[in-house]
Amino acid sequence: MSRVEPQPGVDGQPGRGDPTLRQLAPEHRLRRLELLVTRRLDGLLHGQHLGLLPGPGSEYTGAREYRAGEDEVRRMDWAVTARTTLPHVRELDADRELSTWLLVDSTPSMDFGTAELEKRELAVAAVAAVGFLTAGVGNRLGAHLLDAGGVRRYPARSGRAHLLGLLGALLAAPRGDVGGTPPSLAEAVTALHRANPKRGLAVIVSDFLDGLPDGEDGTPDWERAIRRLAVRHQVLAVEVVDPRELELPDIGLVTLVDPETGRRREVSTGDRGLRERYAVAAAEQRELVRQALRRTGAAHLSLRTDRDWTADVVRHVHTQRRLAGATRAPRTAVRGGAA
Repeated sequence: MSRVEPQPGVDGQPGRGDPTLRQLAPEHRLRRLELLVTRRLDGLLHGQHLGLLPGPGSEYTGAREYRAGEDEVRRMDWAVTARTTLPHVRELDADRELSTWLLVDSTPSMDFGTAELEKRELAVAAVAAVGFLTAGVGNRLGAHLLDAGGVRRYPARSGRAHLLGLLGALLAAPRGDVGGTPPSLAEAVTALHRANPKRGLAVIVSDFLDGLPDGEDGTPDWERAIRRLAVRHQVLAVEVVDPRELELPDIGLVTLVDPETGRRREVSTGDRGLRERYAVAAAEQRELVRQALRRTGAAHLSLRTDRDWTADVVRHVHTQRRLAGATRAPRTAVRGGAA
């Protein structure tokens, strides 16, 4: 009996009978990711330099009022300041050549997934989106991979071959041994900051579970490190979440294992009170992460293993562009009024 080959879905999405991304061989996963980004995302996100975040640059686009404590004095626009009698700073468009650095969390907590993807694979998908969307003439992409063995650094280079090689290395990264002691996320962010003095785009892909405080009033260990990173770079924090980290289903008695320490605990998910307490604690934990990222000044993109991650990326980029457009309108008015 002949076998009917499954037909590919629209825009690179899996069709009926297609294998999931997890089931594909590594080289086929890279091809699927490239199709998803270049056909679906690139088709919806027109414009080479209106990318994931507006970045620093050298092309003058206008002026706005000076904000004490936030703006650098060396960016003062003295001509507009003299005409309006109010201090103004120059606004610049993103450089035509962009350096993007990625910090990818590959610690044992990322080896988890109850939907189509594991968190580790969704992190690679996020890297693919950033890589293909920021690709261009002169643009470079580098990465730091945080795993149980430490931080591995991949130098910043340009070109499709380099991006595919980086994605292949991330897919082939060994899983961390239970009980390993990888560097903390805060240490990895600090290392990224020290290694890249030139301004650019910094993308942190993690579940941000490392370094969370036990108390309600505490702050995560990585908050201060990301805040320092955001002073020099445009920062995008990509949070990777699995639905089972937010709520427990009623599936009877289960054994839970901490991937970082190897500790085991039996839990009766049939207890409704336990499930409700778990959901409340998980919501508080995610709210703590969201507030901490907001305080750092980083843009926050949340991806889930049970949702269409390409749609989440599109929504994030459109939101960033809308915010950038809202700040451009007052600058245009100031420049027109000054003229």
